[in-house]
Amino acid sequence: MGTFVYLHGFESGPSSAKAREAAAFLARDGRGASLQCPQLPVHPAEAFALLEGLCAPLPPDSVLIGSSLGGFYATWAAERFDLRAVLINPAVRPFDRLAELAGERVHPYTGEHYHLDMDDMNALRDRFVPRPDPRRYWLVLGTADETLDWREAARHYAGARQTLFNGDDHRLNRWPECLPSLSDFAV
Repeated sequence: MGTFVYLHGFESGPSSAKAREAAAFLARDGRGASLQCPQLPVHPAEAFALLEGLCAPLPPDSVLIGSSLGGFYATWAAERFDLRAVLINPAVRPFDRLAELAGERVHPYTGEHYHLDMDDMNALRDRFVPRPDPRRYWLVLGTADETLDWREAARHYAGARQTLFNGDDHRLNRWPECLPSLSDFAV
């Protein structure tokens, strides 16, 4: 069994609830050491550089788990490195949505002060995957996501395995229900 790599969302981190739930499950399952959960840099160009180094040496049976913006990163990495990915309420076109948040920001998990700008949006836009291979993906979506429209992801990843939780939000409280199926998805 390969490695699991959890990629958190915008202004989140390795200590997010979904990341902790995945880590706890894999630890109980005896595979805690097989989970990597890096703190992604706030600037996308730096995050993509980190992913290049992290994903290139992964064994082919590794699985990326990406939440929100991490789902966008996971899509790019899955296509680039021929991996599989579980996408939790993934951002499809984050360069459109994040442009509204441009300016001075403070990362709530790390306390880092940074400036989100058009260079960041362009780094995301340049790595947009217009037609992801549906065989690589498992989408886990909440129909009451207050941040992203689940239907956009369902359309963008048409043909991929999809689990839809009616009434669940962006946090996706029912995510732990999917964890027992991670190993099956990896093969």
